[in-house]
Amino acid sequence: MEELAVGTRVKHPAYGEGIVSKSHLTIYEIFFERGGKIELTKYNPDLKILEAPENAPRTGLTLAEVEEAVSFVLDKYQGITHTVKIADKWKDGVLEMKPANPDLQGKEVPMEVFFHKIVMIRDRLRVLEQNINSHASLSEEEKVELQQYITRAYGSLTTFNVLFADKNDYFVGQKK
Repeated sequence: MEELAVGTRVKHPAYGEGIVSKSHLTIYEIFFERGGKIELTKYNPDLKILEAPENAPRTGLTLAEVEEAVSFVLDKYQGITHTVKIADKWKDGVLEMKPANPDLQGKEVPMEVFFHKIVMIRDRLRVLEQNINSHASLSEEEKVELQQYITRAYGSLTTFNVLFADKNDYFVGQKK
């Protein structure tokens, strides 16, 4: 269904005729002759347009516009669009884990799967870092203390830098 402007006359099988008084992100507030003020989802298939006002001003964002804005923000601030590549020497490789006890079964993990998990850890640490930095309730001292834990976590993950094709993607721990 198209986005309805305030002032649009509509008809509903249960509530009769009404006029859209407000348009929210996912609902319309409609005054019906028989039901009074009722909130209905914008995706209500029972709602029929009787008359739309000409040149009605927009009253808000459509859900599609909000989704586009959220996607933009996530891409910009969480590094979602940055493709991290595995070094060529590890492509099609396998990480083999063998227990010390030969009676126990080992496990093989494709290198690309393992690499993806390492990259996801890094990305989640970055999001955590951003959330700490923008947190309204944390003091500067608390933010610094939490940042130090993240820096140490990056330092613990530097072992896996050999997997990255680009040195700009490496983990960096505490610098001396």
